[in-house]
Amino acid sequence: MSAPSATPTPPATAAPTPAQLLDFVRRSAADAELIASLPLDPEGRTWLRLEGPGGSEAWLIGWPPGTGTGWHDHAESVGAFATAAGTLKENSLAVRIPTFAWKSLELAEDLDRERELEAGEGRAFGQHHIHEVLNESAERHAVSVHAYYPPLPLIRRYSRTGPVLRLEDVEQPEDWQ
Repeated sequence: MSAPSATPTPPATAAPTPAQLLDFVRRSAADAELIASLPLDPEGRTWLRLEGPGGSEAWLIGWPPGTGTGWHDHAESVGAFATAAGTLKENSLAVRIPTFAWKSLELAEDLDRERELEAGEGRAFGQHHIHEVLNESAERHAVSVHAYYPPLPLIRRYSRTGPVLRLEDVEQPEDWQ
């Protein structure tokens, strides 16, 4: 009697790296038809969910003049974003912050980083990256593409007063989907 033949298991898809996410968001940001498909609202951010590579979560986001995210992180997810239209400013911290067991931290000097990303420019980031993204234009919308892996388990929101960073809220996926 012969043993039953086993069906081969398909190879697991490797998790996308930050570099692969960056490549995806840059290519998507260069897709004029995709960018034109996003309805823009003069007062609030708009977004469309996209199919990201390797099971990642991806979004096309419209930013009216003067809007931003506020300080936040993407927990254990790595990510990337690229500007498709307009200019976005990213403020970030050049330090890894403990993820739990604190409500308020006083940051040391020289931790702030600032960069502007014009159309076609993007950046990747690692886990627990704390930042805020802003469209500082007074007249022009910005549009960007974002991707995260694993899909966002949560977003921690912070307030910032000078050197003091305070944890304000923890959002779950059902809060933004």
